[in-house]
Amino acid sequence: MIKADQSLDCRGLACPMPIVKTKKAMGQLEAGQVIEVQATDKGSLADIQGWAKNTGHQYLGTVEEGDVLMHYLRKANPDEVKEQKKYKHVVSNEDLEKKLASGEKVTVLDVREPAEYAFNRIPGAFSIPLGELENRLNELNPEDNIHIICRTGSRSDLACQLLAGKGFNHVQNVEPGMSEWTGPKEKTNKIN
Repeated sequence: MIKADQSLDCRGLACPMPIVKTKKAMGQLEAGQVIEVQATDKGSLADIQGWAKNTGHQYLGTVEEGDVLMHYLRKANPDEVKEQKKYKHVVSNEDLEKKLASGEKVTVLDVREPAEYAFNRIPGAFSIPLGELENRLNELNPEDNIHIICRTGSRSDLACQLLAGKGFNHVQNVEPGMSEWTGPKEKTNKIN
């Protein structure tokens, strides 16, 4: 049994709510204390890891109990905390829709989980879940004009920061993302 100083119930919540609640709860902890975040959103693993990396808090690990993911984080000391940055190059859903309609050469990278992508995606979007992105960079061309999308703009923000840090020069975060996408959509009609 892993001992945590605080437990946070985020079961049933979708991105970005587990991060929003974790950020608020982390503010109540003392430096060095551990929080357990319980979540059912499979995307929360990559979200929590990315958020911890960007803020300086320590991601300790995740334990799966049935369909619940128990994420463990240690609050950083004040000198370890980083100001959470947002990626500066942002494009709106409408701007991306116009670019696609005009035939502009744009790579749409969808960093949501496979099930999210299967049921609702931009036609032609390329799927690499955020948690796999660092190990699959070779599938992308650093010179392409890459527009990254997720459900709300949070995971895609982390993905943009990761790619920019790896030498990708033409990366845009699409906000507010698929939760408000009104352009053309497609879905998988059968599951293998």
